[in-house]
Amino acid sequence: MNDKSNQDPDWMGKTKPRRDQNRVEQPRAQENQNWLEQTRPNLTQWDPSEAHTRPLETNFNQQPAFEDDTISQLQPIKISNSRIPLQKAVPTSPKRRRGGCCCFWILLIPILAIFAVFLLYPARTNILVLGIDRAPEGTDVSRTDTNIILSVIPLQPVVNMLSIPRDLWVNIPNVGENRINTAHFFAEANQTGTGPSASMETVRQNFGVTIDYFARIRFDGFVKIIDAMGGVTINLSESMSGYEAGNVDLNGEQALAFARDRSGSDDFFRMQRGQMVMIAAIKKMINPLAWPRIPVVFSAIMSSVNTDIPVWQWPRIGLAVVRAVLADSINNQTITREMVTPFTTSEGANVLLPNWDAINPLLMELFGE
Repeated sequence: MNDKSNQDPDWMGKTKPRRDQNRVEQPRAQENQNWLEQTRPNLTQWDPSEAHTRPLETNFNQQPAFEDDTISQLQPIKISNSRIPLQKAVPTSPKRRRGGCCCFWILLIPILAIFAVFLLYPARTNILVLGIDRAPEGTDVSRTDTNIILSVIPLQPVVNMLSIPRDLWVNIPNVGENRINTAHFFAEANQTGTGPSASMETVRQNFGVTIDYFARIRFDGFVKIIDAMGGVTINLSESMSGYEAGNVDLNGEQALAFARDRSGSDDFFRMQRGQMVMIAAIKKMINPLAWPRIPVVFSAIMSSVNTDIPVWQWPRIGLAVVRAVLADSINNQTITREMVTPFTTSEGANVLLPNWDAINPLLMELFGE
């Protein structure tokens, strides 16, 4: 018989002697056997309902067994000792990165195109700018000393301005013949808030020009706006209104006095000076150095100017005016002496009769009507 069959399990093979050795070793073997019996768990005290807690039946001659052999039903997993190389991150291809940018521009370009069409839509917009003198407290019953037709075509960097003499003798709807600056006065005296619409209708009927909106400013509000800007600078090609030729800095009160001064001149010069102050104010506000003042200026404008220009038109008209100033293409004109005839009414008032044959070509040039 082969000696290997008489050996105990492998883990005891190195320490336990063979059973057929001399009797001198038997007491030690018996001692080991007694020790194993003492450490063997008592299976009789185990609760069958707790299958997962049943102690292991120790048998050194065979594999461990469980009454509920749950683990044996599981499929063994082979674990490889070989090292699995880490996968490197695949960099995003340039084409894929450009795809995100393309989506952004696909959405942005149509929006920019629509906004550009809105800003540059070639429809002409005509605005009647009215400047009224001081009126009784709480009312706007006053004549319009300033009457300017402002025409804007956003597609073209050109803004046309035509100043109308306040003493021009015209037919006023529902009133009759009178100075053009009284149209606002009569309407406001009859019904509050109707002055601007009466002035617009008077210009439409006499000049044949479409007027879309109005902007009315009181002269005290004009002073507030100029002061909010920090004053304006005008360039005089010759001495006038007490100022020498060159650049002249004016605050609000000085700018108003300069625009309204009639000493040594007439209403035709007065209209030119009013346009000079208006253009100087626009140039002041497009200068980046004046941009910190925009909130204060905007507040002064909102409290001093009445207008029916819708808010959505403001950026469109504003951009056209700024482009015209930057391109130095504001075409500011006045009805000149050659276009009127001085006349004295039966009541002794000195007025100006319009010469429509001389005025109409200018209206066609500036407004296409």
